Amino acid sequence: MKTIACVVQPGFAPFEFGLACEAFGLDRSDDGIPNFDFRVVTPRPGAVPSNLRFSINVDDDLSFADEADLVVITPIPRDQWAHVDERVSAVVRRAVERGAWVLTVCSGSFVVAAAGVLDGRRATTHWRYADTMAEMYPRIDVDPNVLYVQDGRIITSAGTAAGLDACLHLLRLELGAEMTNTIARRMVVPPQRDGGQAQFIAKPLPESTSLSLTPVTEWMLENLTLDLSVDQLAARAHMSPRTFARRFKADYGTTPAAWLGRQRIIHAQRLLEQTDLGLDAIASACGFGSAAVLRQNFARTLGLTPTAYRARFTCTTPPAQLEAMAS
Repeated sequence: MKTIACVVQPGFAPFEFGLACEAFGLDRSDDGIPNFDFRVVTPRPGAVPSNLRFSINVDDDLSFADEADLVVITPIPRDQWAHVDERVSAVVRRAVERGAWVLTVCSGSFVVAAAGVLDGRRATTHWRYADTMAEMYPRIDVDPNVLYVQDGRIITSAGTAAGLDACLHLLRLELGAEMTNTIARRMVVPPQRDGGQAQFIAKPLPESTSLSLTPVTEWMLENLTLDLSVDQLAARAHMSPRTFARRFKADYGTTPAAWLGRQRIIHAQRLLEQTDLGLDAIASACGFGSAAVLRQNFARTLGLTPTAYRARFTCTTPPAQLEAMAS
């Protein structure tokens, strides 16, 4: 992925537009991150008004989008959802036909839906608009409970900041975990958020919020090789297993087992990228027990085998660092 077109239209949302600029447009070559040819495009070049009563000047029309490896669609106002600019819809269709990536932020998914390329696919949007999308486009499998969805080479994301999760997901696929972690550190955001939109929908607070679970999750990260049970973790948190499981789900949006499994995959990605350890050694270091279990979980989570991941993202690490990274 080298060229990226970010499509803005009248009434665009500045924050969501800024997410795309932050993720793909900045020069991070001093951190060893390759630069993208990132351009902002619009159907009619010139002043493009935002939804906050200021405008940006866009010089490029949509022609660059027909060459881009990634087309990012930013949100449009609700009154435009049923009347999407056909020029933009055509760009989206052509991008999908030639195998380019298409990524939407928040209600930008309505633009892609209008192009017809989401029919028969799974997608998401902001939880407040999920029912509307399902009614307008009944052939789309709308999932209101996730931060983003990848279906083929189309990525749709939920509201606002979830767009950044989607961008980091794509960067992880294209650049690997280590470079994406570097980008996330520069942004001061987690490289991968667990859970889904359900965390942000209004609901009663848990009965107790006085005790942070951070010490427990830090201990989990330091002990990925152990077979950790809810009972053990609850004891470390000085809670009953039932209370701990409820609190963990409320705070992290997922179960302790699912969260631990994700952290093991992240550690496996790092070892695959930066060491020449065999799969059995990596499986042992990450708590998967065997290479077969590692392969199964890795492929289910990332859609490719550990061997294929290593071939794509491997880098050289001095031998002296291998033992320390595996420990």
